[in-house]
Amino acid sequence: MGKVCGSTSSRPSARFARALGFVVPLLLLAAAGCDLQVGDGRKATLTYTDDARAAYEEAMRSYRSKSWEDARALFAEVRKLFPYSRYATLAELRIADVEFEQEKYADAVSAYREFIQNHRTDRDVEYARYRIAKSLFRDIDDTFLLPPQEERDQGTALEAYRELGAFLRDNPRSRYSEDVRKMHQAVQGRLMRHELYVARFYLRQDIYPATIARIDHALKLFPGSALEPEALVLKGETLMRMDKLDDARAVFQKVLDEYGGPFAVTAKRFLSELDAQKAGKQGT
Repeated sequence: MGKVCGSTSSRPSARFARALGFVVPLLLLAAAGCDLQVGDGRKATLTYTDDARAAYEEAMRSYRSKSWEDARALFAEVRKLFPYSRYATLAELRIADVEFEQEKYADAVSAYREFIQNHRTDRDVEYARYRIAKSLFRDIDDTFLLPPQEERDQGTALEAYRELGAFLRDNPRSRYSEDVRKMHQAVQGRLMRHELYVARFYLRQDIYPATIARIDHALKLFPGSALEPEALVLKGETLMRMDKLDDARAVFQKVLDEYGGPFAVTAKRFLSELDAQKAGKQGT
């Protein structure tokens, strides 16, 4: 007979036992520090790593089948039974993935950040940071029941923008860079639209200095945005209303020289208007 097992206090939960099926007797023995007696009288001692891997793979089967609650419980058992194995670390990360897959993005961000805090030098920190950024990006709600994007609070969008930018700075050659760059550009566009929305509000109220300040702030905060020519045309129009015609001309000329598209056409039209005004003044 093999060694008699001691206390069962460290045994996995009933759900874990049902899910593991044939694996669970081995895990029970390993958890209690027992040897397994084989038919010819030899003892086969189960290794800690093999047991951890078997438990983790069983949890992954639930994860892949999208049985999220079972997967979460099984990963938690891996962490409890095999805390010193690599699979406990992976299980911690997969629990965060379960939150992400269920679109519980705030919970996912917290779980990924806890993983990073607990495993600062782990090779999966880069992945965890990527998933934090992606969670924040997906948490920006664009449903039709809400006001237009530019009218909403931009707190989550700004946090996502900063997180995405930090990832790109710290991991320029990451395999996730292309996806992160696309998300970063999308969030940048959203934030820029919000700034232009506010600037136009000030313009409608004839609060010209505030309009200029908001546009300049947006251009500084979001350099390289696809909305730069639109922002510059709006700035030039505001300067015209302030009767700062030379400054307005310089802004419109910049749009014409550096950008194409419809706003270059608009800038050219404003320049023609400025030329006409100048000619009219000279004629008088």
